[in-house]
Amino acid sequence: MRSPDWRKLKNVRTQAVVVGGWRPGQGRRAGGIGSLLVGVPDGEGRLVYVGHVGTGFRARDLVDLERGFTPRADPPFDGTLPREITRDAHWVEPDLVGEVAYAVWTADNRLRHPSWKGVRDDLEPDDVVVEP
Repeated sequence: MRSPDWRKLKNVRTQAVVVGGWRPGQGRRAGGIGSLLVGVPDGEGRLVYVGHVGTGFRARDLVDLERGFTPRADPPFDGTLPREITRDAHWVEPDLVGEVAYAVWTADNRLRHPSWKGVRDDLEPDDVVVEP
C-alpha cells in the first residue's frame, strides 16, 4: 500500500510534427477525423512518417483542422507506409505543423502514445526537426 504522499509522474516529451493525412473516425467521430497521420522532415527534405495521433483533441479542433486541409491524391510521406495506415487514409498537403506529447521514440522511429497538443503557428513545415 502506498502512502497518500506517493505520486506517479510520467516523463512526457513534446515533438513538433507535420500533418500529412488523416484517417476517418468511428463511433462519435464517424464522418470526420479519427486520427492524424504525422511526420517529421529528415535532413534531405523528405517527410518521414512517425505515426498517428488520435487523442488530445477537442471536438472543435477536429472541425477546424479538417476545414484547413488541402486534399491531395497521394501520400506526402517518403517511403512505403503500412497497409493498415494507407487503407482508408485521406492525404493532405503537408503545410500544417502541430505539436504532440509522447512517451518515447520506438525502435522503428515511431512516436509511442502521442497526444495532440495543438497547432504550431510559429513554425513552418521545413522548420520541424526531431527534438533532442
